[in-house]
Amino acid sequence: MNMKKFLLVLLLFPIIASAQDYSTDSAFIKSISNNVLGNRTAAYNNLYYLTKKIGGRLSGSPQMVLAEHWGFGAMKAAGADSVFTQQCMVPHWVRGGKDRASVSYIDSKGKQQSMPVEILALGNSVGTGAAGVKAQVIRVHNFDELEQHKNELKGKVVFYDVPFADTLINTFEAYGKYVIYRAIGASRAAKYGALAVMVRSMTNSMDNHPHTGALHYLDSIKQIPAAAVGLVDVGRMDSLIDAGKTLTAQIFTYGKMLPDTIGHNIIGEIKGSEHPEQIITVGGHLDSWDVNEGASDDGTGVVQTIEVLRAFKSLGFRPKHTIRFVLFMNEENGTRGAKKYAELAKANNEQEVFGLESDAGGFTPRGFDVTTSTGGFERLNAWLPLFEPYGVTSFGKGGGGADVDPLHTTFGTDVGELRPDSQRYFDLHHAANDVFENVNIREMKLGAINMAALLYLIDKYGL
Repeated sequence: MNMKKFLLVLLLFPIIASAQDYSTDSAFIKSISNNVLGNRTAAYNNLYYLTKKIGGRLSGSPQMVLAEHWGFGAMKAAGADSVFTQQCMVPHWVRGGKDRASVSYIDSKGKQQSMPVEILALGNSVGTGAAGVKAQVIRVHNFDELEQHKNELKGKVVFYDVPFADTLINTFEAYGKYVIYRAIGASRAAKYGALAVMVRSMTNSMDNHPHTGALHYLDSIKQIPAAAVGLVDVGRMDSLIDAGKTLTAQIFTYGKMLPDTIGHNIIGEIKGSEHPEQIITVGGHLDSWDVNEGASDDGTGVVQTIEVLRAFKSLGFRPKHTIRFVLFMNEENGTRGAKKYAELAKANNEQEVFGLESDAGGFTPRGFDVTTSTGGFERLNAWLPLFEPYGVTSFGKGGGGADVDPLHTTFGTDVGELRPDSQRYFDLHHAANDVFENVNIREMKLGAINMAALLYLIDKYGL
């Protein structure tokens, strides 16, 4: 650490008022790093088992149950003082069969041509049934265009061709801006009599892996099938439409909702030595979509959570506050686990100090996004020199995530989320290529180190 950065620490954070205090914190964080990076098996084996032995873990599925049992055992093996479960009712959507589609058109010689189209039904979507849906395609680029064409949509398939904004450096900004078409596009089109919708996948990647994800039907509007389309096939369809061809889509999907079923949050604890009644929560979500191994979404967050627990116990760290390590259930299509966690915390009159999650992939850590007071940000920024050796260079204002946000809503708790590099995340997000092989274990471990460092500092000094 250079003198300029050291003086900044002294100015901004009076608690770290001496070289000895800073040296102690720096040394402990280094011991966390050595422990995590030096253990060649724990994180690797946990991610391998979760992805390769269990695989996709959609809420309500048999794989969900296997993952819950695995998570319970992994928490125990990591050394948690106690491990317990929280029951929650979760939605149970099933894909029901192989999603497939094709488009046909009349070529320049007057002959009908057909090409297959790679699709994935969106989560929670109704299916087309065995007969499928066959209808003319109407392409729109936004909801304004949908409204302009509303009188043409009855009996048609609406194709939402809404690309990510490639000029946005943070790809999560693009996702946040355009995911609404996946979320409610089906209901918006059904309002005008559309039979089905096809949605450009939420990705920058120019491959042909369609990206599924949850849709939400709007009340009182007929539910129609919806599917995501791979970007290579999006390009082919665009070329044909731009050339003046009228496309007819034939779509087969089989999804359906079954009655809600029982799922569980899996929770490990290290009891606080001074304030056991005050709780710091850290976690990731155990469920994933059914079409992949759920490696980056959110196997890495789950493994990082367990790795923080394992490192703390291995180093003999005794926090002042109780730290809970939570593997949340049903983030993908309902956030039922997160809501139940906050609901029970309120019912039990718990004191929630801070909530942290990892659900942005296991890529190289760049920072944290945190919702806290101005004074909290001054403290966080004073800590930056402690994080910089491990890749974190900033704290962004306004953060949290689907699984810890209910704590903020319920209690006003400060919450945050690890912010890894975002450039590759949406190459994999909700697609078939989100697999173990596409995770760099060392990058994932660096995220765990930074998470542990932040929890250590907040436990010691507070925000």
